[in-house]
Amino acid sequence: MKQKEKKSYLRDWIIVGALLIAALLVLLVVRNRQEAETGTNAVAVVTLPDGEKQSYPLNKDGVFSLNGGTNTLVIENGEAWVSEANCPDKICMGMGKISKNGEFIACLPNRIIIVVEGGEESPVDGRT
Repeated sequence: MKQKEKKSYLRDWIIVGALLIAALLVLLVVRNRQEAETGTNAVAVVTLPDGEKQSYPLNKDGVFSLNGGTNTLVIENGEAWVSEANCPDKICMGMGKISKNGEFIACLPNRIIIVVEGGEESPVDGRT
């Protein structure tokens, strides 16, 4: 009877260990997939005054002149921001860096809107 209890006890621990290892593997696969998808397909979509749209991938660093030089868009380390603007109040420069889906920068005097599309969701949305 004692031998039978030891086998049962050992078998239970083997099952628990296998389940824990399987759960850990699933967690690692999901996390790696999320990290691979985050930011790789995100783009900054710039809408110019004439309605033209230009897309700039956030995974490629660069400095871009917008609207004939009225604004300068900088993309670095997966984030986009306006570094220079010729508008009087320069609010667009103070809007900070954007990198998450739905975040935007607007320069109303120059009629330029920059919106991030794709990539990771912003933690704040219209339903919150």
